[in-house]
Amino acid sequence: MSKILGKLINNYYKGKKTLVRHTAKPSWHNLRSVVPISRNFGSERGTPVGRYYIEKYLSKNREVIRGDVLEVADSEYTKKFGTDITSYDVLHYDNNNRKATIIGDLTDKLTLPKEKYDCFICTQTFNHIYHFREAIKGSFYVLKEGGVLLATVGGLIQISRYDMDRWGDYWRFTTLSLSKLFSEVFGEKNVVVDAYGNVLSCIAILEGMASEELAMEELDYKDDDYQLIISITAKKTKA
Repeated sequence: MSKILGKLINNYYKGKKTLVRHTAKPSWHNLRSVVPISRNFGSERGTPVGRYYIEKYLSKNREVIRGDVLEVADSEYTKKFGTDITSYDVLHYDNNNRKATIIGDLTDKLTLPKEKYDCFICTQTFNHIYHFREAIKGSFYVLKEGGVLLATVGGLIQISRYDMDRWGDYWRFTTLSLSKLFSEVFGEKNVVVDAYGNVLSCIAILEGMASEELAMEELDYKDDDYQLIISITAKKTKA
């Protein structure tokens, strides 16, 4: 009887030690603050973590950035990653943007050129459009047959105050929601959705740390439960 009681007591304390070990308090260091290190996505510290993932995605798909290309806000990525560019346009909602060659609204086809582009680069835009379903249709509308949309959106990221104060910051997405939304317009077989990020990179962007402050293996580690940036590659076909 005493041996059995001894085993029970030992097992109890072993379990208690395990419990303590698993619930040990984290070391917060200088992160225990209710204000972030930076409110500008870390841009004043280096390359924002989100931009690191966006450029990684576009670099991987540079072979489709060719021919007639449309990009939102400016032509930076067209010039950086494009090959065999025939022409390019810059689409923007605000006519105060001097880089814009087309002042248009993705939710209003009457303001958009029809079936003109081989590639449409649309980064970090759908988060800021209230009627995003119509914007997806607008993206389909501007592409030629065989044209490709290269889009990114924010998942686990903070509010963009710049956009919020101008045209709005409305939505956050997941790979599942985007796969369904874009498949409704482009067709399921023509849509590929992927995610970038992990718990550390999500903490980094929320704090406003730059990508240079993380190791490459930390940035490139992928955890589908922490979707920081989500990419959508969608091809326009007849069907």
